[in-house]
Amino acid sequence: MTEIRIIKHGSPEYEAEVALRDRVLRKPLGLVYTPEQLAAEKDEIHFNAFIDGKLAGCLLMRPLSADEIKMRQVAVDENFQRRGIGKVLVGHSEMYAAEHGFKLISLHSRDTAVEFYKSLGYECAGEGFTEVTIPHHRMIKKLY
Repeated sequence: MTEIRIIKHGSPEYEAEVALRDRVLRKPLGLVYTPEQLAAEKDEIHFNAFIDGKLAGCLLMRPLSADEIKMRQVAVDENFQRRGIGKVLVGHSEMYAAEHGFKLISLHSRDTAVEFYKSLGYECAGEGFTEVTIPHHRMIKKLY
């Protein structure tokens, strides 16, 4: 069973989250997190998925306005991929956003993940663009 918890920036769980994101999202692109990037995450909401006490995935959310919150840095450990953990994380974050009064979730999806987000009700908004050296699309989902 997947347990979803919100963890604190700077905690041991946060350090494990950063290591996971680095391994899954950054290293394959030859990129590393800067101290400034990590410090800027202090006020974000950090959702972590655990299976049998092991970190299996994560997702961050950053409020952009009273109505919009941005989903970012979604990563699932290679050993836990294709088990629905990403879907559980997204669903949990959507419930959190709705409960906290947000009306819209936006995200920047790598081209390789667009179909995953479409399957969860997200729509592409605007033209594609390059971010962190690879093609992305802005996607949105209205919450009701």
